[in-house]
Amino acid sequence: MANQFGTKIRQLRQDGRLLQKQVADRLHIDPPMLSKIESGDRKAKKEQVNLFALALKADGEELLTLWLADHLLDVVAGEQLGLKAITLAGAQIKNHLKDNLTLANGL
Repeated sequence: MANQFGTKIRQLRQDGRLLQKQVADRLHIDPPMLSKIESGDRKAKKEQVNLFALALKADGEELLTLWLADHLLDVVAGEQLGLKAITLAGAQIKNHLKDNLTLANGL
């Protein structure tokens, strides 16, 4: 469904004037698989996100963020309470990160 990641991969590949075969070879996947990832017919694995960043000389954090966003949208799409659930999860993630930072700093 959601495909911000695949759209970005296609854009980066085209901007770099690379063929799908060239990028697929760098990722050790076949070109049809890359085509499906770009079109949103197939999801990349999380382990592949960093490989895409390296192969396309892209920002790994941006690609991982898009990958995560696509997965979140797939889960809550069409759910009446989807936005409310994401907002609640966001607050919990923020608190979790704050707690981890406090523990890391020994406070």
